[in-house]
Amino acid sequence: MAGGNRTAVTHFVLLGLTSQPKLQAPLFVIFLLVYLLTLMGNLGLIALIKTSPQLRTPMYFFLCNLSVVDLCYSSVFSPKLLVGFWAEEKTISYSACFAQHFFFLVFVTTEVFLLAAMAYDRYAAICNPLVYAVSMPRRVCVQLVAGSYVGGVLNSLIQTCCLLPLPFCGPNVINHYFCDTNPLLKLTCSDGRLNELLLVTFNGTISMSVLFIIVTSYVYILLSILRIRSAEGRHKAFSTCASHLLTVTLFYVPAGLSHMQPASKYSPEVEKVTAVFYTLVVPMLNPFIYSLRNKEVKDALRKATAKNVFVSRLLRKPAPMG
Repeated sequence: MAGGNRTAVTHFVLLGLTSQPKLQAPLFVIFLLVYLLTLMGNLGLIALIKTSPQLRTPMYFFLCNLSVVDLCYSSVFSPKLLVGFWAEEKTISYSACFAQHFFFLVFVTTEVFLLAAMAYDRYAAICNPLVYAVSMPRRVCVQLVAGSYVGGVLNSLIQTCCLLPLPFCGPNVINHYFCDTNPLLKLTCSDGRLNELLLVTFNGTISMSVLFIIVTSYVYILLSILRIRSAEGRHKAFSTCASHLLTVTLFYVPAGLSHMQPASKYSPEVEKVTAVFYTLVVPMLNPFIYSLRNKEVKDALRKATAKNVFVSRLLRKPAPMG
């Protein structure tokens, strides 16, 4: 709506993952299962860590917070995605769209910082095991987690506040299943190059800084593992890092491909595929990666299950006849 009396957009239309009617029902079932597994897996892991004394270590403190973040940022858009498979009008209000954008950036940035904190924790545990308890006390762990959340909020505030003043005067159709930055920049009716530069600068700086911390930590970890003489010792040391490395790879690769795209070379299909992976699939996989590949978690789960079975049997045991 060109001209001096341009009408401001009051809502957006989210096209979702696909416009093909035959795929709506199967995709609804698939992503409903993904979301339910995400909820059950992460809530179960949080409960297990909170109730198991053997899991009250810095590594599991970080993992517990990672599960909280996965729950939150998956829930930012999963309900809207699921409703969109059946809704005739796939609209989202202007304020709800920017709220979704804000919280998505908060949690996705927090997750990136948490992954760096977890890499540093593994470095401290493997490279300096004798002073690990001194170098990673509860206070330091809380500070690292709090710093991750603060970094997430600040990054989101800056990017969202720079996006809010931009005029949106039509069209209002977002070729995505949630309100991400690049799709919104494509719809502004003013010059969005400054915001594009801000997007690339902030995301690039955060991504490269975190990647540097993770890579540096694992270089030192690898050197320390190679100095271990026994094969069993090397295997045990590496096994404590394998889950974290897999999580970093599964999250970092698609997220990097998605958010390092300049708006001028933006591909909606690439964005959707990569976004599905790091916003929906990775939060579902994380609790299973840390459960199936971690002996301490499996032992804690086995003990918790045995305890629950014992308690349930006691509750079912008939009272003795008087």
